Amino acid sequence: MVTGTAGRLQVNEKSGKSALGKIGMLLLYAVLLVVAVLQLFPLVWLLFFSLKNNQEVFNMPPLSLPMNPRWENYAKVWDVGNINIYFLNSVWITVAATVITVVLASLVTYAVTRMKWKGSSFVLGLFMVAMMIPVHSTLIPLFNMFNKAGLTDHPLTLIISYVAFNMPITIMILLGFYIALPREVEEAAVIDGCSVNRMFAQIVFPMTSSVLATTAIINIIYNWNEFIFVNTFISSDVYKTLTVGVQNFIGQYSTDWGAIGATLMISIFPILVAFLFLSDRIVEGIAAGSVKG
Repeated sequence: MVTGTAGRLQVNEKSGKSALGKIGMLLLYAVLLVVAVLQLFPLVWLLFFSLKNNQEVFNMPPLSLPMNPRWENYAKVWDVGNINIYFLNSVWITVAATVITVVLASLVTYAVTRMKWKGSSFVLGLFMVAMMIPVHSTLIPLFNMFNKAGLTDHPLTLIISYVAFNMPITIMILLGFYIALPREVEEAAVIDGCSVNRMFAQIVFPMTSSVLATTAIINIIYNWNEFIFVNTFISSDVYKTLTVGVQNFIGQYSTDWGAIGATLMISIFPILVAFLFLSDRIVEGIAAGSVKG
């Protein structure tokens, strides 16, 4: 009888714990749902904003649907507002700077973590110190340097600046992952007669694909949204990017708010698509880089 009572008590305790666990999961999902709605709120507001004219923007509630959705705002900014040129500039400059940054940061991290040489710690320290330099304090020196080199009003100034300022954070993300890589793979490759360059290109670099996705999306977001360097170094419409192109619809006496909203929606869309495709790899890269051994 005592044994049977104890068994029933254990069953009741387990069922009670499972019920509490289910309630906890429901509460967690409810909180996450609320957070997701709050995160989507600005996007929904911006979409409605981009389909209104100036009168509707100021006279209607923020989340109200436009009486006549003005999809022509998108056509106007794409054709008349030169957004098509700015969009293509943003795409190729972002891709070029991201690829160069990721490749160079991978080479530096590999040399610092996997190769033994005297100046490795000093070089790594220089890159880490560079993270402490404010962007705004470098604008005048960079402008003078690019001006003397004849590179002002040229997209190369943006690519160089993006690579220089993104290298430290990219190396820092790659650092933990490279340290955790097993050396047995490299030792086996050396025994088979593999050179250092071939080892990096064909063995180590592919092994870091998950963390490379993490660094790539971080670089893409920064490069795509960057404003200060574009506004400082670029003056020709031919080389401007989307972040600066929004100013075309802000005049001294009037501002086309619907066109600004349409431009912002166009600028947000590629980042959302890139994040949706790379989100799994980002989480995998962060988790892999945080565990050693």
